[in-house]
Amino acid sequence: MAEYTTFLIEKRGAVDWLTLNRPERRNAINIAMVDELRDYFGGLVEDESVRIVVLRGAGKSFCAGLDIKEAGGDGTGQSGPFGGGMGFQGYLAEVYLRMRRCPQPIVSLVHGAACGGGFSFVMASDIRIAGESARMNAAYIKLGLSACDMGCSYFLPRLVGTSVASELMLTGRFLHADRALATGLVSEVVPDQELERAAAPYIEEMLETSKMGLRMTKEGLNFSIDAPSLEAAMAIENRNQLMCSSSKEFRERMQAFVAGARSGSSADARRDGGRAQEE
Repeated sequence: MAEYTTFLIEKRGAVDWLTLNRPERRNAINIAMVDELRDYFGGLVEDESVRIVVLRGAGKSFCAGLDIKEAGGDGTGQSGPFGGGMGFQGYLAEVYLRMRRCPQPIVSLVHGAACGGGFSFVMASDIRIAGESARMNAAYIKLGLSACDMGCSYFLPRLVGTSVASELMLTGRFLHADRALATGLVSEVVPDQELERAAAPYIEEMLETSKMGLRMTKEGLNFSIDAPSLEAAMAIENRNQLMCSSSKEFRERMQAFVAGARSGSSADARRDGGRAQEE
């Protein structure tokens, strides 16, 4: 595994715990972090040893967004080590694309500030849990930019609806933990110190699924969100089920399920027979 300098990877079985590790800069995004995140998420596509990724930040914040001092003298990165075209803009955007492309579900544990590109890390994840201190915003518009950046215009209306997304993007106002829960952006809100514990049931239940089933559920869900019709979504579903049903793990799980159902039925019959005798 590659050695990274801007984040830590702790392997716990089939789960990678990725901790953004620039606490002195509130885990702000610099060029080195972009290099490393592109490498890490790009490598997950063919890494079957990792089934789930948990994303969090060290220190007081999840991620404060772009580190303007390091991204380039003008704050855009265009004066940095990137040539023509989209320059740093496109280079950073690729991180979010790779987060969505990777087949492993990503669970974000959000505390403190998650701003701009850090907010997009949260939105590009699959499951989000917020600490009570969480505060998120589309900070781009506060800097004189469009709030349509780093996938925000794609992710946010799909997660919270167009009306709330418009409010947040046009004003740049913060979305705090309680409202993030009310709008459906996060699955639950817990005290900051309980974030890791709160993630455990989600991780445990996902690990109980089949490897192919979990991967193809993430892929199928992401495709179906943009499906032009029910027929298109069902075509994806049909393809996924045919592929999953041909796997060895499916056959083993189905046999175990049928055996368990039969055993349960026999146990129910014995209990019913016992009650009949008592009556």
